Amino acid sequence: MAKVSIIVPTYNVEQYLTQCMESIVGQTLRELEIICVNDGSTDGSLDILRQYEKKDARVIVIDKKNEGYGCAMNDGLAKATGEYIGIVEPDDFVDLHMYEDLYRIAKEKDLDIVKADFYRFVCNKKGEFLKTYEALSKDGTGYNKVIDPKSNDRIFRYILNTWSGIYRRSFIEKYHIRHNTTPGASFQDNGFWFQTFCLAERVYFVNKPYYMNRRDNPNSSVKSREKVYCMNEEYRFIYDFLNRYPELKSRFIKVYSMQRFRNYFTTYNRIDKKFRKEYLKIMSDELKEADLKHELDQEYFTPLEWEKITRIMKDPSAAGKWMAASMAARRAKQMLRDLRRVVNGKRI
Repeated sequence: MAKVSIIVPTYNVEQYLTQCMESIVGQTLRELEIICVNDGSTDGSLDILRQYEKKDARVIVIDKKNEGYGCAMNDGLAKATGEYIGIVEPDDFVDLHMYEDLYRIAKEKDLDIVKADFYRFVCNKKGEFLKTYEALSKDGTGYNKVIDPKSNDRIFRYILNTWSGIYRRSFIEKYHIRHNTTPGASFQDNGFWFQTFCLAERVYFVNKPYYMNRRDNPNSSVKSREKVYCMNEEYRFIYDFLNRYPELKSRFIKVYSMQRFRNYFTTYNRIDKKFRKEYLKIMSDELKEADLKHELDQEYFTPLEWEKITRIMKDPSAAGKWMAASMAARRAKQMLRDLRRVVNGKRI
């Protein structure tokens, strides 16, 4: 049995895929199963995967019609046989020591999940990588100790991703944790992330970066302005999950609402301006419903987030104007701060 099964959900990423695959097949941990799910790519992605399949017996290619990220990931999970499961997005790449280091920690600590810090990066016109360190825990707490999420829900405030760590496969299969499969939806990693954190008993965070997350792929879901309500659909999926586990719902419903509406705020800023008035009205309705069910708790939000929430519930149209004015004011302050910075070696 492989120590780690790595799932690579692939769709039209031929320009990045070789770099991704080289970082996986070159891992210092050799006992890998590399499951590449080609989700109906129309470019040369499948050809690249087939070449690796021919050269490396550890590479398994699943070629299927396009059904979306969630289906592709679920097909990979169903195929996996490794002791632990890792995920690498095909436009990203990983440090060559990532899976050896994380597997060693997972075994030593008997972990359901181990996750590490990571880099976000873009590639400039010169081909240089410009990277930014991303700490999962912004205040530096929670690292290098075993955590049960039921006794410490602060970890739900950490940066949301599914790919900077590994998951014990027996844990994933015990609860049959899978991705949402809404056709055409995006952000389906949210549901997988939330389920794993709710159900795990032994989670560990490492304050060392291994994963390189690309932020300049124009086809990435985070770049799409047309998928307006995908996040709402994803959080309905998560709500259905919580309804199946009443004890978990009682424990985590306020954390759920925190994550849900924070992501709604991000969606509001991402979508085209022509959709924003309509989106605020939907958000207002959902906030009011959550408030009636006692699922909102001010303690879980920043003061600015809570002011947004109260304004949106009261009058979404007026809230939109206030948010636009606030954003303009923050941008003006940022411009003033930038002007005070060093310019050509001198402070102005």
